[in-house]
Amino acid sequence: MILSISDAWQTMSLLEKVYWCFAIPFSLLFVIQLVLTFFGGDIDATEAEGDVDGSIEHDTGIDFQFLTLKNLIAFFTIFGWAGIASLDAGLSAFVTVIVSTMAGLIMMTIMASIAYFMGKLTDDGTLKLQNAIGKTASVYLTIPAKRGGLGKVQIKVQGMRTLDALTDEDNALPTGGIVDVVDIINDEILLVKKSGN
Repeated sequence: MILSISDAWQTMSLLEKVYWCFAIPFSLLFVIQLVLTFFGGDIDATEAEGDVDGSIEHDTGIDFQFLTLKNLIAFFTIFGWAGIASLDAGLSAFVTVIVSTMAGLIMMTIMASIAYFMGKLTDDGTLKLQNAIGKTASVYLTIPAKRGGLGKVQIKVQGMRTLDALTDEDNALPTGGIVDVVDIINDEILLVKKSGN
């Protein structure tokens, strides 16, 4: 078998040998990278030092990154195999180089796009109280009448939440009562009224 590989290598053109030199090692790297990605060995983060709160507050996900190690491995893998396939199909050297380069660039673009759009799937988890207006809630702790003190309600806003609440009603709203949210006070307290009023 080794003799047949050696004989085949001797009969190849220089361009075909170059493509095989790209295809085999980069295919192995691609498979290793794929396995590490599926089993948690894919770590791109580095340890951060200093104050990063400002950048985290305004984080919008991953920027479009075209030139990365993963994308380059994908480029050379597809470049090598597309070149070998083109030469086997009988295409000229010039057309083979164009086809393999375009195939590699398309693969890089696909991988960069996947990473970009997956990065946009993140959720910052910030509670937006404005989403509570108009929703129905259940009184968790009695809410005193005429804004006489804070009570608590349980409401489904970005998940089930227990939030502070006030009311303008003439009577206290007892535990277990159903209320509607009508406004937000000081960006943190719900103003509620008895449901149906």
